[in-house]
Amino acid sequence: QVQLVESGGGSVQAGGSLRLSCATSKAIFSHNAMGWYRQAPGKQRELVAAIVSSGYATYSDSVKGRFTVSRDNAKNTMYLQMNSLKAEDSATYFCLIYASSWYRTPTGDDQWGQGTQVTVYS
Repeated sequence: QVQLVESGGGSVQAGGSLRLSCATSKAIFSHNAMGWYRQAPGKQRELVAAIVSSGYATYSDSVKGRFTVSRDNAKNTMYLQMNSLKAEDSATYFCLIYASSWYRTPTGDDQWGQGTQVTVYS
């Protein structure tokens, strides 16, 4: 089973920045699409950004222009740079490695990280 270790969450004032990291333990990382999802209390988990091995990425409209997803295949690590944070960005952020080379609706074959909390205060 692939291990995903997230880090970089925390509390930040609105307008500030955080960088999340998701490190994997398996070399298949370079062939798989990966994504960042978030879930706020009482809300459904939603896609924030996803990236494929070539570096092509997609973003939700709510974070476009503020967040940047990237990956370092040599380090088996994915990042999420979050700038201009807003209170509504507060959530638990999860990384996901898709069992495929392209992003899609998550299935039971995909692997989730344990989540990292992001709190944005005004």
